[in-house]
Amino acid sequence: MSTIMTEISEIKLEDVEMRYQTETADVLALHQVSLDIAKGEFVSLLGPSGCGKTTLLRLMADLIEPTRGNITVAGKTAREARLAQKYGIVFQSPVLYDWRKVKDNITLPLELMGTKKSVREEKALELLELVGLQGFADKYPWQLSGGMQQRVAIARALSMEPEILLMDEPFSALDEFTRERLNEELLSVWSKVQNTIVFVTHSIPESIFLSDRVFVLSPHPGRLSSVVDIPLPRPRTAEMRNSPEFFELIARIRNSFEGV
Repeated sequence: MSTIMTEISEIKLEDVEMRYQTETADVLALHQVSLDIAKGEFVSLLGPSGCGKTTLLRLMADLIEPTRGNITVAGKTAREARLAQKYGIVFQSPVLYDWRKVKDNITLPLELMGTKKSVREEKALELLELVGLQGFADKYPWQLSGGMQQRVAIARALSMEPEILLMDEPFSALDEFTRERLNEELLSVWSKVQNTIVFVTHSIPESIFLSDRVFVLSPHPGRLSSVVDIPLPRPRTAEMRNSPEFFELIARIRNSFEGV
């Protein structure tokens, strides 16, 4: 599936700036960031520590407000989009409740919304199948591997059928083998759900393998250095990681960082 051809804007940032006040200084975290993400597109925010990737994601999610600039999400302000439940969020840690079964972790947002139990359980089974965890509905998080726990977190984020999925380095704590496998599984889920995904990562190969486009951020202060189109065909395969085209994209992105 290639989504880059769509012209419908889903997320738009215009001259966004973010400053933090500390006890000793005024810190400029993001400087004049403008970007446009299309509906149904998979994009990555890539950069070293301190470049503002997570801050940018938090701004999109209306978890914090920008010092200046405009943000629109699905044609609404970030606040309106959040209240309209336009997106789900997956964090670095799965943030699951150990005392709740897997199915009950997945359906927690629906439970808080007052959805009937029968509907919640049916949705949990559907999502478990989607993320490849059939048969684990009655397990507890502590009985699962780290990779399986993150799949539960993804299923929970999808329980409200969000138009946009915001993912903050969800696989960074996993070993490389598990991480690459979950990259492939995430793309499989995305091909079925067809929502917009914004994915934060430190990994150049991961950003290339997953994305339609990569937004390269550089630090001091955080700013958008370049936007790199990823022309690799979909569906992506493990073999593509060893192709000349893949290595050319790695070099191109590596050379696009500024002030690192």
